[in-house]
Amino acid sequence: MVLQLAPILSNAEERSETISRPELSLILPTYNEEDNIEIVMQKVDKVAKETGLSYELIVVNDGSSDRTGTKVGSFAKSNGHVKVVGYQNNVGKGHALKTGFSHAIGDIVVLMDSDTDIDPHHITEYVKAVKNADIVISSKWHPDSIVEAPLIRRILSHGFNILVKLLVGLRLSDTQTGLKAIRRNAFTNLFPKLTVKRYAFDVELLALANLLDLRIAELPINLRLNSLFSFKEAWKMLWDLLGITYRLRVLHWYQRAIFIGGDPIVKRQ
Repeated sequence: MVLQLAPILSNAEERSETISRPELSLILPTYNEEDNIEIVMQKVDKVAKETGLSYELIVVNDGSSDRTGTKVGSFAKSNGHVKVVGYQNNVGKGHALKTGFSHAIGDIVVLMDSDTDIDPHHITEYVKAVKNADIVISSKWHPDSIVEAPLIRRILSHGFNILVKLLVGLRLSDTQTGLKAIRRNAFTNLFPKLTVKRYAFDVELLALANLLDLRIAELPINLRLNSLFSFKEAWKMLWDLLGITYRLRVLHWYQRAIFIGGDPIVKRQ
């Protein structure tokens, strides 16, 4: 169900290019996206301006071996909103998002894939919706979503979501679509507890949010998935999911990590 959006973009007037403390942080993890990254950064930067909020665009170069780093650096030189974070070896999208969050200072943080699958114009809607939630996630299966995807990806997505519900207990229609908006103060102490570096990072993030009774809202998305999803990647996602389940259901590792003396160290605001 879509939340009733409450406007929070109260000031759309021109803002200074030199902002000491952005209100909005946008995080783009990227790996070998030399063909797309400039276009994506331009589109995200344009939408961020349209929100009327002061903002920063944090691009995390996850050990790219192509010219992604060069293109990101060049874009950053001409745009004072861009903050570049990078490291030499590829670790994974989850690690990149966690790294980007550690550098974010905006009250609202947007996490977004850096490929061209997602239409960035949704960012404004998600920023508005997070006023009434702790985290807003995109769902391919929302009735208002527009999705183009190969049949095999649809089947794998449905199957993975069924497993997430059974093993982790998340009653969400989708966890993996790459656009989310969060209230930073609700997740500041949660992000350091995340362990998944690659494929099932989103499941782990939402599992911890669910443990803390944070408010989760699902919104529609326009999505075009042209590439096929390999069975090797599907196996790695399953392995990540089993690890989350083991830490959650058997070891109760997450519960011990985020609760001290019965009091949650992260509380819903």
